[in-house]
Amino acid sequence: MSRITVLGAGAWGTALALSLARRGGHQLCLWSHSTALAEQLADAGENLPYLPGFTLPVDIQITSDLPGAIFEADILLCVTPSQHLRGVITHIGPMLTRNQIILSASKGLEEASFLRMSQVVASITGNPFAVLSGPSFAQEVAAGIPTAVVVASNMLPVAQTIQRDFTSPTLRVYTNEDVPGVELGGALKNVIALAAGVASGLNLGHNSSAALITRGIAEVTRLAVACGGRRQTLAGLSGIGDLVLTCTGSLSRNRSVGIELGRGRQLNDIIAGLNGKVAEGVRSTAAALGLAARYAVEMPITEQMDAILHRNKSPKEAIRELMSRPGRDE
Repeated sequence: MSRITVLGAGAWGTALALSLARRGGHQLCLWSHSTALAEQLADAGENLPYLPGFTLPVDIQITSDLPGAIFEADILLCVTPSQHLRGVITHIGPMLTRNQIILSASKGLEEASFLRMSQVVASITGNPFAVLSGPSFAQEVAAGIPTAVVVASNMLPVAQTIQRDFTSPTLRVYTNEDVPGVELGGALKNVIALAAGVASGLNLGHNSSAALITRGIAEVTRLAVACGGRRQTLAGLSGIGDLVLTCTGSLSRNRSVGIELGRGRQLNDIIAGLNGKVAEGVRSTAAALGLAARYAVEMPITEQMDAILHRNKSPKEAIRELMSRPGRDE
């Protein structure tokens, strides 16, 4: 029996805790940074702000005590927003034992440094690390709808441990050794999903959406390969799989934000309407461009999305510029 602590009680963290509880055979703890949210989870038995409608089993320990949550845990599943991962790992770093596995399910890049989550963790602690990614809406995982994801680690036994402990009749886990490819696929697809949402908000039709998704995976792959990832990884679950889901699914927050931008709403108003939920692509867009500049990789969709988000560029003008770029070979 493994002891698994989920760090982050948003929709995705709660859904993974529910999936692990449904599987059985583990001691589970769900940590929230908010004492009020932890108390609400314990009292109501469900995550009313972030994932209502799903009952939390009574054997999931719920706490806001971080040292207590990580004590004697075999696996620390980090599901915090990417911008908060450094703070959490810095806090717990001195308390960790050498064999505790850190597993990140956060899909993003650190805004200031452009670092992937594995690089953030490695800058603080030498604990074994893995990343979990793939096409997986929280609501569907919580409901037990069959889902396939991938776990990547540069230490195969670590990936195999996660595969064994997380696989269930409703969650199929594949292993991969390509950490950069899996992480960048999960982070950058959010940026392309924003753009796909913009196209939908402008009522541009299916042709435009298909073009954005296809050219989006091309620029995501270019950057991932430049950063040491493998092209075939981006053709898998954490690449094209997650991209298609996030660009087309009605449950996608990033796509929803893009739709509202396409309709002419202001970003601040859209973010306020999320009620504390996070659309990672909003922060990852600038970080993606910073990383692309470091490796001299061209990312035209990401560039236009950044201009819409941060320079008040008209979505119609952004689409016009994408369509008027010089002709290229595919």
